Amino acid sequence: MTALVLQENQPSAAMRLKDAAAVALIALLLGIPMIGLTTVDQGGALRVASRWPLLAAFVGGCFFGRLALRYALDRLQRRRQALERTDSPTVGRQTAASRLLRRMGWGALAVALLLPLFFTDNRYLVDTATTVLIYVMLGWGLNVVVGLAGLLDLGYVAFYAVGAYSYALLSTQLGWGFWQALPVAGAVAATFGIILGWPTLRLRGDYLAIVTLGFGEIIRLILVNWTEMSGGPNGITSIPRPSFFGLPFKPPGDEPTFAAFFGLEFSPSHRIVFLYYLILALALLTNLFVSRLRRLPIGRAWEAVREDEIACKALGMNVTYVKLSAFAIGAMLGGFAGVFFAARQGFISPESFTFNESAIILAIVVLGGMGSQLGVVLASLVLVLLPELGRDFAEYRMLLFGAAMILIMIWKPGGILAHRQPTLRHRPAADDSGAPR
Repeated sequence: MTALVLQENQPSAAMRLKDAAAVALIALLLGIPMIGLTTVDQGGALRVASRWPLLAAFVGGCFFGRLALRYALDRLQRRRQALERTDSPTVGRQTAASRLLRRMGWGALAVALLLPLFFTDNRYLVDTATTVLIYVMLGWGLNVVVGLAGLLDLGYVAFYAVGAYSYALLSTQLGWGFWQALPVAGAVAATFGIILGWPTLRLRGDYLAIVTLGFGEIIRLILVNWTEMSGGPNGITSIPRPSFFGLPFKPPGDEPTFAAFFGLEFSPSHRIVFLYYLILALALLTNLFVSRLRRLPIGRAWEAVREDEIACKALGMNVTYVKLSAFAIGAMLGGFAGVFFAARQGFISPESFTFNESAIILAIVVLGGMGSQLGVVLASLVLVLLPELGRDFAEYRMLLFGAAMILIMIWKPGGILAHRQPTLRHRPAADDSGAPR
């Protein structure tokens, strides 16, 4: 029996230049109000100043960086295909490409682990990195629904809010700790995901998007008007923050504290660094959880339903349970992120869970490339850090999101990192001589 080998056409230099130019154009549009313009105080008056050299350096870096990334990915793909053709019987052998990707992953993890150690005194930087990780976790959760299962969800912020308010109520009313409330809040958010998914199983495309958008607004209006439960527009205050195995991050007193237990001088930065490492651990567990699910039958079922739902029904697949599982797992991950958000802020209100948040999370998934775990990280960095570089023009952020999404749909319909390796590979069986047959 012969094996059919399909080889992808390698992109030409012109295609690489066109791809890099599209990325540079997006960087230019995003960078003009964020980097190219700023406000300065001149004689007591606020004036707009330009930073065109910095903007040009940013756009040039994006252009050449995209060229280098595309070239490196193409070389890795060619080497992987060559090794698969020559060493196809050796399934367990680690290829050079996989070793390089593994080193890159460990390098990124090392940077994330060491960042707060080198910038302990820079609370702004650590807080910004924590915010990026929150959006990474939310993006990975929504990626299950949108990227893997192909279900357009415009109300994902509702599960974010359910997780946050669940922890707020459990901690302030019942005295539960962070780790006690985390699984319960995730289960509550997953239940709401099933409640949303069950009546929307027959809907697709724009109709599903409208229903999920309405669901998100219903949750927000309930939080605004149900004053006895949610506190209404005033929100919930005095939410307990997580502690280090029962050791609070407080000045030394009668009870044991983190600083006193380890013999350290009390510093408010201890809590900031701890929260950073906490969300980093939650994000890494989320990534591991989603990556493993993609290789299980349920993950392959999500991708099958995304590609052709009618064919899945014809094969006897229970599409109802597949969709419900995607809604439930995505909602659970969003609820976990909401628990951390409430514990970090110490105060929540309905204003933190508007449609703008859903739009940002969806933009992260689409801009990074639906179904791409690495793309979510890259898009989170772009969409969180760029507004921080130009806070004076933050009111134009949603306008820039819209422009970026239009450009992506025109030039890169699949997202910046649209290409990803298949979940499963078919390797032809080898005969006794070791040659594929």
